[in-house]
Amino acid sequence: MSTRLSRFAALTSSVLLAAGAALFGAGQAAAAQADFGYVALGDSYSSGVGAGGYDSASGDCKRTTRAYPALWAAAHSPQIFSFTACSGARTNDVLANQLAPLNSGTDLVSLTVGGNDAGFADVMTTCVLQSESTCINRVNEAKAYVDSTLPGRLDQVYAAIGSRSPNAHVVVLGYPRFYKLNGSCVAGLTEGERTAINGAADYLNAAIAKRAADHGFTFASVAGAFTGHEICSGDAWLHSLNWVNIGESYHPTAAGQSGGYLPVFTNAA
Repeated sequence: MSTRLSRFAALTSSVLLAAGAALFGAGQAAAAQADFGYVALGDSYSSGVGAGGYDSASGDCKRTTRAYPALWAAAHSPQIFSFTACSGARTNDVLANQLAPLNSGTDLVSLTVGGNDAGFADVMTTCVLQSESTCINRVNEAKAYVDSTLPGRLDQVYAAIGSRSPNAHVVVLGYPRFYKLNGSCVAGLTEGERTAINGAADYLNAAIAKRAADHGFTFASVAGAFTGHEICSGDAWLHSLNWVNIGESYHPTAAGQSGGYLPVFTNAA
């Protein structure tokens, strides 16, 4: 073989090898994407209560395609998407009913939980129906629970997730502040009650963030995303008291899921 032909053969071989390596790398990346598994756990803030369009098959869990987990899955197309978040869920409900899809191959987990354990619904009912002093006392009771009991319950949930899916990236999302103070509301709760409720949300988020960090999980705050979109803001992403659909009260609207929770989760994921 001539020197020129030898060089041509070597060059051709190098090009083919490089192309093959590129194709192999692309194939590996495609396979990795194809195997990607995402599991969405938690309470009504993850199932999408307040956003409407509920899947009848989810029953009282009220899951919807308008919730941030379903929106993220639609945008990123994981091969495996398990959506077990459920309205009203407490930590023990997550442990008992939601963890089955988790396994060693799970890549991403999202979660909101803790608000129901702390008595969020009862706090809001008390503040709506009773006096300011009674409301503030109930808020303080909830904060005492967050100090004394909630950390241990969160630890149980986080430990179970870590045990089942040790390689997963776990994103724990918080809760928004509910009220814009000195905002557009002219009736309803007093400013003292609104201030106490906002403070309780911050208190709860701080406790959740601490426990998440101690387990090596990512805490994603949504408070900033909802700033300017609280109740009494004039452009609320949260339902106020809704006597027609009482369960949607104080939950994110569809805009709150897509404009508040989704970008925060996407940045953290």
